[in-house]
Amino acid sequence: MNKTIIALALLATLSACATKPPGPSVAVMPGAGKPFDVFKFEDYECRQFADSSATDPNKSATRDTAKTAAIGTALGAVAGVLIGDSGRSAATGAGIGLIGGAIAGSGAGSKSSDDVQRRYDIAYQQCMYSKGNQIPGYRSQPNSSPPAPMNPPPPPPGYAPR
Repeated sequence: MNKTIIALALLATLSACATKPPGPSVAVMPGAGKPFDVFKFEDYECRQFADSSATDPNKSATRDTAKTAAIGTALGAVAGVLIGDSGRSAATGAGIGLIGGAIAGSGAGSKSSDDVQRRYDIAYQQCMYSKGNQIPGYRSQPNSSPPAPMNPPPPPPGYAPR
């Protein structure tokens, strides 16, 4: 029974491992008049920047999974003692709590993976935008030249200057 519990907990823990994002999950278009070769080079640079900006996904996923599994084990042991009178009940409760905690922890690990992708995408978009590329849904960077001066409106009818 104990070997089965440990194997299931290990399987649930391993399933929570986050993976490094393979690339951005957002669209970016070349800036107006930008040659595609320049855009490809900037894309490469920004992928490197985003890759270094996102934290190690496995560390955060493993941490979240282990924390949840430990809490589940402790709660299961306490429940086992409260339900039964022997140390065997506590061990069974701890095993059940470990499995439940590891399964819940795998969900926390999955959320960590989503967070890593989100941070990667933000860093990638910031980099590409700063290089003058277009992010769909965002206004293009303003022109560097100031707006043309406006002429004042004409005076209202019947106005006589003093």
